[in-house]
Amino acid sequence: MSRRPTSPADLPRSVPVFPLSGALLLPYAHRPLNVFEPRYVELVDAALRGDRLIGLIQPEDTSEESPRGRAPLQRIGCLGRITHFEESGEERYFIILEGVTRFRLAHELTVTTPYRQCAIAVEEFASDFSRDLGEDKVDRARFVRMMRDYAEFAHIEVDWEEIEDTGTADLVNFCCMVSPYGAAEKQALLEAPTLETRAETLIAMTEYEMARGGSGAAPIN
Repeated sequence: MSRRPTSPADLPRSVPVFPLSGALLLPYAHRPLNVFEPRYVELVDAALRGDRLIGLIQPEDTSEESPRGRAPLQRIGCLGRITHFEESGEERYFIILEGVTRFRLAHELTVTTPYRQCAIAVEEFASDFSRDLGEDKVDRARFVRMMRDYAEFAHIEVDWEEIEDTGTADLVNFCCMVSPYGAAEKQALLEAPTLETRAETLIAMTEYEMARGGSGAAPIN
């Protein structure tokens, strides 16, 4: 089994990519995926034979969940490593991706595989390899207060003892990933330059949602 990359130097210059609208993956967070389309089953097969790395990225046009062909992609995605997989029936996978680092899409490769492959650049996101970097800049008390307000607003039960034991970076990233916002908002959270900015962005989104009296607990992507 390949080990988790620990720096940009450990990463390949190109990766297979999984375009998926509304999907957010952040460093050190975990995202489950059910894979059933033949092109992505083949992608997972190839990743499991190799370094287990897959680039999760949103298409620019979010009207389709995962468009075919070479539909334009966002410029920034997140590289994930398969840490768990199950074959859930014939030609289907259940996988868990652990976020490694964000990447900037350099260009798409011309390939014969049914799945897309892209050259990537990760140097500007070297800080993603430090799990708790920037935690000291986050107003954790304000962030948790927002969580409490939203949990009450949306009638969500939360294990507050578990929250207390969770590191600030992991807490912020987890909340961003399970937030019930759309593709554009998810992309903004992904592209936030620092952990503090990401936390403040989510707080602002949540305060706006509560102020406008939204429906609350929308389905989690």
